[in-house]
Amino acid sequence: MMRETSGVLKRPDGQSLAWRKVEGQGPTIIWLGGFNSDMTGTKAEVLAQWADANSHGYVRFDYFGHGASSGDFAAGTISRWREDALAVIDEMTEGPLVLVGSSMGGWLSCLAALSRPDRIVGMILIAPAADFTERLMKPTLSAEALRQIEDEGAWMRPSDYGPAYPITRDLLEDGARWAILPGPVGIEAPVRILQGGADPDVPWRHALDLAQAIESEDLVFTLIRDGDHRLSRPQDLERLVSAVEELCSPARMAASPSR
Repeated sequence: MMRETSGVLKRPDGQSLAWRKVEGQGPTIIWLGGFNSDMTGTKAEVLAQWADANSHGYVRFDYFGHGASSGDFAAGTISRWREDALAVIDEMTEGPLVLVGSSMGGWLSCLAALSRPDRIVGMILIAPAADFTERLMKPTLSAEALRQIEDEGAWMRPSDYGPAYPITRDLLEDGARWAILPGPVGIEAPVRILQGGADPDVPWRHALDLAQAIESEDLVFTLIRDGDHRLSRPQDLERLVSAVEELCSPARMAASPSR
């Protein structure tokens, strides 16, 4: 049985973030999931199993309005979800961290690293959707959808993976305020980017733009030519675990500056 505990982190406004945690050695790994996803996805589960088997610290959580956390998804914004990530970092962890961000979580990982640079010793970004509200989402919306968002405040977007979900005016306007592209992005920690070449949601050139904008001298961009957006096939999960093992290795930690 996996030695993973769970609970909720209370927020000042009375909302709560659901979390799961594996206690262990550092650096602590923090999972930051994607837009309209939750912490029980395949990649997050695989990392929990790896952390448990290796007695390694690991935290995963659901943003406001996602998964088991409280709140109305339609009221969520990049500002709010960034605050959630920082609350988890500040209140649930100590010492060095490795952030693992998928899709929107890749953008939020960058925003968190820019806010807490002294805590971050590594980042793994999976199909990172930096600035996705302005660069990836808005350009794909029809004129009718844009009109409805402007006039009514929201439009229900159909999904291939579940029920339709709202795209709100607040989400788009707030997202533009947190744009980090074209850069430069002042992240100096080691970064590993895993990107599918057949990703229909985050084109590989978009992820490459982020890679070129990040200032870290220790950055590796891995293009998986036939990989999709989720990168959850066995071979993709092996690459993810290998990247985690590399950035969390005792030798690397011993050689890195103390934080």
